Amino acid sequence: MAHPPEHPRVVVHPPALDGSRRVTSGAETLGIASHLDDVVEILRLVDLDRIEVEESDLIEWEGGGPEDWPGLSEHHDQ
Repeated sequence: MAHPPEHPRVVVHPPALDGSRRVTSGAETLGIASHLDDVVEILRLVDLDRIEVEESDLIEWEGGGPEDWPGLSEHHDQ
């Protein structure tokens, strides 16, 4: 089987204050994700939809893994 062409590493950056995470490949920002499904969609839009997002070695998760989305917490500002 042919292997897909080599892709630069995709980085999901640490959560911002609003909980969103920037997704980059090299120096290019691919998009902003607020949930794991957003990461999947961003990768689909750049033809990387065959990547297993939560387990791929092509994705580097900084500041927390695929389950870390602090903006989705049920805590409210007081």
